[in-house]
Amino acid sequence: MISKQLTAHSFYHTCRYVLDKSGAEVLKAVGVRDYDYQKMAEDFQMQLQLRPEKSRSCLHSIISFYPGEKPDDQTLIEIAEKYLTRLEVTDTQYAITKHTDKAHLHLHIIANMVNNNGRGINESWIGLRGKRIAQALTFEYGLIPAIQKNMEEIKQENLKKQEAVKYQIYMGITKALQTSKDMNELVSRLKEEGIQTHFKYKSKTEEKQGISFECNGIIIKGSAIDRKYSLLGLENSLHKHQGLYARGIVLKEKIDLAKGPDSFKEDKVIEDIKELTMQLLKPENDPNSNEFEKELLKRKRRQQSHGL
Repeated sequence: MISKQLTAHSFYHTCRYVLDKSGAEVLKAVGVRDYDYQKMAEDFQMQLQLRPEKSRSCLHSIISFYPGEKPDDQTLIEIAEKYLTRLEVTDTQYAITKHTDKAHLHLHIIANMVNNNGRGINESWIGLRGKRIAQALTFEYGLIPAIQKNMEEIKQENLKKQEAVKYQIYMGITKALQTSKDMNELVSRLKEEGIQTHFKYKSKTEEKQGISFECNGIIIKGSAIDRKYSLLGLENSLHKHQGLYARGIVLKEKIDLAKGPDSFKEDKVIEDIKELTMQLLKPENDPNSNEFEKELLKRKRRQQSHGL
């Protein structure tokens, strides 16, 4: 069994393609009418109005089975619903349709990526997640694995090369950022992961304008991997990390003071340590994080006024 995500530009065209084919059979429909593709599209479209700005609102997945393999309809419904649940496409409209027009049985799943409460459903890496889920369900139900040329699409290392490399770079940057204080450290840690960093410079200057990453011979722009991994996004993240590092240094100094002569006001030091510890635990996107330098200056003045 293997899964595939298709680009769906509208509910109308998707429903027409899936239902208006000879031998198509709707096995289950939730929240939409199943007897006419136009009515089904209207129902999907009506819920989309709860969040009209959602650009990719139509999920169109195909689950294909090994040639000659024909699970009963109830098993097909169960597999399709587990597939949606594990994709976290839940609390929304969907339709499961069986096609038998090819040598292999396959299901078409149409789902609304705007849920019943008007909230958008996460679609990040949905193609990769779908392939993994399909592989797991294949073994759970004792089904026949896809033929070799299709198994290459299931395994991450044999996925469409561009997608697999993009995912590898994404995970590498995410990991390296956790222990990098500046761009040089980030570049070094990525190199250890087999990822090369390339900068784009402003014409005839040393001013950086963009960033790309290379892995397995494929070069991808940082913004194409994730918007937050553009040059500006990475610089902002590293700046916040520098702030955390500075807080750690100040905290260490406070602890050293607490271990010093008895003349220090130990209670005040402990309070400062507690306060700084809370600062260290704040999330990076804390709206007050940019005020860190001002806060340090205020604390220094307070210490001077108390004779510390």
